[in-house]
Amino acid sequence: MITKIDSPTIIAAPGNRPKRIEEYVGRVNSGCAAVSIARMKSAGGWEEPGQRPEFTEYTLVLNGMLQVQTRDRTLDVIAGQAVVVPAGEWVRYSTPGPEGAEYIAVCLPAFSPETVHRDA
Repeated sequence: MITKIDSPTIIAAPGNRPKRIEEYVGRVNSGCAAVSIARMKSAGGWEEPGQRPEFTEYTLVLNGMLQVQTRDRTLDVIAGQAVVVPAGEWVRYSTPGPEGAEYIAVCLPAFSPETVHRDA
């Protein structure tokens, strides 16, 4: 059965500065455990704790620059670029530039607080 989603659910985001998570598809907004799709808007200077999620995250940057840090390297992902972080990989996201970033995140299976495993 086809489902139209009229608007996202706004979800609180961890980190040192404001970040807006607009979940369109996922456990909270549509009750979907298979995949989550969210638009993120983070302020310049935002950073979140590291995490080792049980889901693969596919991220497409729409505006600004998203910094993606793993144990091995740090990637600057700019507008028009994407990054894939496999399940089980330690990662930390941030937007160190003054303009922040806007990006789409797709998680398979869907994001959940119980499976993200953020650092203490």
